Amino acid sequence: MPIQDTSELKQRVVKDGREQGISYTLFRNAIGKKLGLNTTDFEGLDLIFFRGFAAPSELSRYTGLSSGSTTAMIDRLEQSGLVVRQSNPHDRRGTLVVINSEAAHNFRPLFTGVRLAQNELLDRYSRAELEILSDYFQRSAAMFEAERLKL
Repeated sequence: MPIQDTSELKQRVVKDGREQGISYTLFRNAIGKKLGLNTTDFEGLDLIFFRGFAAPSELSRYTGLSSGSTTAMIDRLEQSGLVVRQSNPHDRRGTLVVINSEAAHNFRPLFTGVRLAQNELLDRYSRAELEILSDYFQRSAAMFEAERLKL
């Protein structure tokens, strides 16, 4: 069986991945706007929400902010009532930033529609297809991280 030329399909996958990334960014920006946050503050909040907590150094790495700017971002998020600082149980000198559980009840509904739509979309795929998608996204994330480190 001859090897099929997949270059056009690969280009389409890359293009579609970029379009998905742009759409996700625009969606996140819309959520941030609803919460009254600038883009960088929402990026930090999104990381904390996704992981459950974050150390200031992680937020600095994730957002590209200096330590002073990261502190100012955390201050703004704390003043808005979205996060709280807690002592790090694994490092007496460290601090963790966590989502304010009360505030989470207010902004969690903003994600309900997209979660339902995402589940509906994923229901269209077989288990084998979902495994391929998961593998691609895991490998893609690792590839982007490796390329970032080269910079």
